[in-house]
Amino acid sequence: QVSPGLRTPRLPVWLCSLSGRHSVLFGTDSRLLSDWKAERIFHLYFYSGQQEQTQTAHLTIDTHSHHWEEAQREGPCSPGRRRPALEMAIRTKWAGATVSWNGTDPFF
Repeated sequence: QVSPGLRTPRLPVWLCSLSGRHSVLFGTDSRLLSDWKAERIFHLYFYSGQQEQTQTAHLTIDTHSHHWEEAQREGPCSPGRRRPALEMAIRTKWAGATVSWNGTDPFF
């Protein structure tokens, strides 16, 4: 039998498989589970456990950003416009969201 804490977590947690590697994406704000208004601008943390990641990445997610605010210099398929797999995974939940890596070089 599964514990109630595993069926209904107190904090948002997603197990990810990105590029064949397992990792965890989590938040520390329990309102993300129950209050859609908390999904405007919020923070998530990403940890892969890989040697190249020395600390948990702190991400800021903005679900109300506008795609036209991004730089228009490059075409949508150019190398400069490609997004890390983690950002694309986040956008499966929050379509069109922008992800700020807060000074960390994007990986995955």
